[in-house]
Amino acid sequence: MGKKSVGVKVYGMIRTMRERSPIIAADSLRLGPVSYVVLGLIGLRGASTPYELKRAASRSINYFWPFPHSQLYGEPERLTAAGLLSEEREETGRRRKLYSLTPLGKQALQNWLATPPGAIFEMRDMAVLQLFFGEFTSQETIVRLAEDQVRLYRERLAVYQTIADRYPTAPMSRRRMAPLELGIRMAQACIDFWSDIARHPPEI
Repeated sequence: MGKKSVGVKVYGMIRTMRERSPIIAADSLRLGPVSYVVLGLIGLRGASTPYELKRAASRSINYFWPFPHSQLYGEPERLTAAGLLSEEREETGRRRKLYSLTPLGKQALQNWLATPPGAIFEMRDMAVLQLFFGEFTSQETIVRLAEDQVRLYRERLAVYQTIADRYPTAPMSRRRMAPLELGIRMAQACIDFWSDIARHPPEI
């Protein structure tokens, strides 16, 4: 027989409580970066659907931690099974699932934040890889590569500046906006680097 489930109506929602034997212990569950993305976004936003998490990630985290957003649909259920999230379902309409952070989930998030990663930024840049093997091509090709990178980084910098201009005095945590400043500095550094390559392509 399948597991029983009971629904408790809560302000137009149905809270689904599935019987589990036993519930997964949070300290034994394997949590990865996407797990903490889910916990963190729900902690910031409050009750959220997977679609809302995907939308929020695409407007923020995706700029410095890109990942397949399809993972945001399965991960909340796994975290709910572990007691790190609670789940509510709409009683009518599309019957969307909304997930909220539990005290256990908040503790897991805080434990993760208290543990430095012990690693630095991992660079995987195709243009830099091509530059490394640049002795097999012409200086004109290197210049085109550099100019293209300058164009792309200027476009990205413009996006960052738009975001910064949109929320200059927003009641948002300065800590949450700090990565934007890092993104602006990195984009400008890359513009400077590739502009120099374009003006003075290294000789063989």
